Amino acid sequence: MFRLELRKLRHVKYVLGAIDKAGTHLTALDASKPWLCYWILHALDLLGYRIPERIAVRTISTLQHIQSPTGGFGGGPGQEAHVATTYAAINALAIIGTKEAYDVINRETLKDFLMSVKQKDGSFTMAVGGEVDVRGSYCALSAATITNIVTPELTANAAEFIARCQTYEGGLGGFPGVEAHAGYTFCGLAALELLGRTDILNLDTFTKWSASRQMSMEGGFQGRTNKLVDGCYAFWTGGIFPILGKMLETAGQDQEVLDFVYDRDGLQEYLLAACQSKTGGLRDKPSKHELKDIAPGGLSALLWTENYDKRKVVGSPSNVLEITHPVLNIRMDKVRKAFLHYYGKAAEDVIEEVDIEIIRC
Repeated sequence: MFRLELRKLRHVKYVLGAIDKAGTHLTALDASKPWLCYWILHALDLLGYRIPERIAVRTISTLQHIQSPTGGFGGGPGQEAHVATTYAAINALAIIGTKEAYDVINRETLKDFLMSVKQKDGSFTMAVGGEVDVRGSYCALSAATITNIVTPELTANAAEFIARCQTYEGGLGGFPGVEAHAGYTFCGLAALELLGRTDILNLDTFTKWSASRQMSMEGGFQGRTNKLVDGCYAFWTGGIFPILGKMLETAGQDQEVLDFVYDRDGLQEYLLAACQSKTGGLRDKPSKHELKDIAPGGLSALLWTENYDKRKVVGSPSNVLEITHPVLNIRMDKVRKAFLHYYGKAAEDVIEEVDIEIIRC
C-alpha cells in the first residue's frame, strides 16, 4: 500500500550539504548569514537530528562576529544591525541551547538597539533609519521575549499599530493602508499573541481571510488574493491557525471549528507529494528548485498540521516531527530551556504567560 512519506534522511543530508558545500551560489545571501544558521539548525532540530558539535561551535563563532557593538545582529561581519537578522541569530543560539550560545547575546546593547528602532506610534523600523513594517514588530518582540528584556516602553502602542494594519479583507498588511499578505499577517498575529492582545483584531474577517488562502485543488496556501500556491506559505499562512484556534476558543468557539476552515490533510498532502525534492529539501511547487528557507518553514507547517489539537499524521507514522512553538518557532523544549536561563526562578510564570502549550499533543 502506497503511503506518503517524509524523506527525513534525504532532508538531513540536504541540510548538512548546505553547510559543507556552500558555494558561490549563496553569494546573494551574504547579508543573511544569521538566517542561514537559523534555517539549517531549525530544520535539523525538527527532523530530530542531533546538531553536531562542529556545527554548533561554528555557528556560535559566526554569530559572535556578526553582533553589532551597538546591539543586535547584522547580516554579516561589519554590517548594520537589522531586526530580522537579530531575530534569526537569537533563535539560532536558542536552538543550540548551551551557556556558550546564550552568552553570545549582549542583552544590554540588544535592548538599546530595539528601543532605537521603536517608533512613537508603536511600530518598529527594520534598522535604524529603515522602513517600518509589521515584521519588525514580531522580530523585535520575539527577540525581547526570549531574552527577558520586554519593557512597557518597548510594547507601548505596539498592539494598536498592528491593529491598524488589518485590511478590509481581514488579513494584515506590512503597514496601514496596504494589501493583506500572509507573511505580514503571521508576523502581526504572532506579535499580538506575545503582547496578549489578539482580541484587538476583527476575528470574523480575520478568520475568513485566513481560510480563503488555502487552495481547494492543491491543498497548499497562497500568500494573498489571486496569487498561486506556494510552499513557503505553508508556514506563513499555516502558522496562523494554531494561534487562531486559541482566539476562537477564547471567543467561545469550539476549536474543532478549525476543521471546517482549514484542511490539515490537504496541506500535509501538498507538502509531502508536491514540495519534496527527490534529492532532499523542499520547494514551493513542482518544477521549482528546493530552497534553504522553505525546508524549515515547510517542516514547521507540516508539524503544526500534525500536532494541532491532536496528532493527525497523513501517510507514514514516521512522518511525525519534533514539536515547535507556534509563535517563537523553535522547539518547545528549546523555548523552555532558554526561558529557564534568561528568567531564572520566574521562568515557569513566563512560560505560562507566553502560552507554551498552544499546541495540544
